[in-house]
Amino acid sequence: MKKLAILLILFVSSTIMLQAQTPLVTEIESSADKVWEQIRKMDNIDELSSFVSKVQWKGPKGIGGERVCTSADGKGHFKEKITGFDDKTRTYSYQVIEGVPAKNMNNMIMIVDLGYKKSMIVWKSNYDFVENPNMTKDQFDNFITTAREEMIENIAKLSK
Repeated sequence: MKKLAILLILFVSSTIMLQAQTPLVTEIESSADKVWEQIRKMDNIDELSSFVSKVQWKGPKGIGGERVCTSADGKGHFKEKITGFDDKTRTYSYQVIEGVPAKNMNNMIMIVDLGYKKSMIVWKSNYDFVENPNMTKDQFDNFITTAREEMIENIAKLSK
């Protein structure tokens, strides 16, 4: 029974690892407080991403809050729900609940203070890709990576 439990844990762990994107880790020449100030706004994605034209916010600015982001062309949207938020540790988590070819899409952003007015953004994403005729898994992975990189670049500019 013990061997079966260990095999099950290894199987689940390897399955999750296959579904997770590589964490995006970026050092920024700005204090952790200034970077967190930009990220914690949560309703300004349209200022950070060329893929989003409008953000509609509903609920608290923290756990339980939701945002609907309209695509740049106005033809699509995705909906996210904030699932974790902590000013003290400068982290927040959100789940994409609608509008992408994935399910169980969970994201976590953490700001690490490196001292000397430097910080690091760690952005983790994992999801199960859903087969569809409009986009392959590689295309979706590339889109997510490109969007995260652009947003971090813009956060760095706004944090100066």
